[in-house]
Amino acid sequence: MKITSVDTCLLTVPTPRPISLEFPHHKLVVADIATDEGVRGLGYSLVFGGGGAEAVLAYLDTRLKPLLVDEDPLHVERLWEKMYRGDRGVRRVGIAGMAISALDIGLWDLAAKVAGLPLYQLWGGLTDRIAAYGSGGWGKYTEADLVGEAEKYAALGCKYYKMKIHHPDPKANAARVALVRKALGPGVRLMVDVNQKLDVEGNLRQAALLEEFDLVWYEEPVLADDLAACAEVSSRIRIPVATGENNYTRYEFRELIERKAARYLMPDVCRANGYSETLKIGHLAAAHGIAVSPHVVHELSLHICGALSNGFLVELIDWTPPDLFEEMPACRDGEFRIPARPGHGMALSSAARQKYRS
Repeated sequence: MKITSVDTCLLTVPTPRPISLEFPHHKLVVADIATDEGVRGLGYSLVFGGGGAEAVLAYLDTRLKPLLVDEDPLHVERLWEKMYRGDRGVRRVGIAGMAISALDIGLWDLAAKVAGLPLYQLWGGLTDRIAAYGSGGWGKYTEADLVGEAEKYAALGCKYYKMKIHHPDPKANAARVALVRKALGPGVRLMVDVNQKLDVEGNLRQAALLEEFDLVWYEEPVLADDLAACAEVSSRIRIPVATGENNYTRYEFRELIERKAARYLMPDVCRANGYSETLKIGHLAAAHGIAVSPHVVHELSLHICGALSNGFLVELIDWTPPDLFEEMPACRDGEFRIPARPGHGMALSSAARQKYRS
């Protein structure tokens, strides 16, 4: 079997309210891998908010795609190494990492289709049911938006909800957490997300005001590049730290682990150089007793958690319009059942490329 072509496109997908208050749209960089035996693999990277998606597509088309044509798509790890090492002048983070991710996801989708297995079973298969947490609570939400979204996820059975703490006044953030805590009651646990907006001292002040809420985690407290600062925050607050959505390689995650910078690691399969690298990050975390809760794209991340003994939760952000994919996994009683379809189980709808193509 050989790869005959890699067809790419960029989709701009509008988001519904209340997410649209913060992000009016997201973009998908899509790669459709074709072979001489008719089997195809679909890969895509979600570019949250859309910024830089055109650059991701350009790097994929001009630098990576030529490395795959005429290759055997079942040699996924070899092709990953070829892409990862194919451009020594560019670190495989940011634009390059997202571009590799789209192709690697497509290659694994294709390989699992050839095997006739869902991806998580191809990787060993631990469980086909994964719990989810509802995620949102952005800073531009009104209190009504915030509570309404939290209650929507609770109605789906989610036992966890994550909200942002973006206000410059730490007391205002604590008040919003208290509001959601009261609305949801004791049956739903909360997480908060700083999104890299504070320094060490700012996090110490903020976390102290949130201890009473028994939070599951305190996410991405400082700039993702500053692993030392993240470790300092982790050692000085009484809430477990989660981070990793903006870290891209096993080497960055190794340093996070060695520094004891987090109790929960959150690789994003669309950023962390695809499934190949995310699995390595997951196994590395397992060797140190650290839980993995992948960032966004739950429809793809389900397979990661389904194959890892230390997989914890997938992040449910309900933003996709009903006509984007042929079928999205449904959240019932707070969990997803991984689709039994071969590959990752996702396919763009017949109208999506034409409707959303940029």
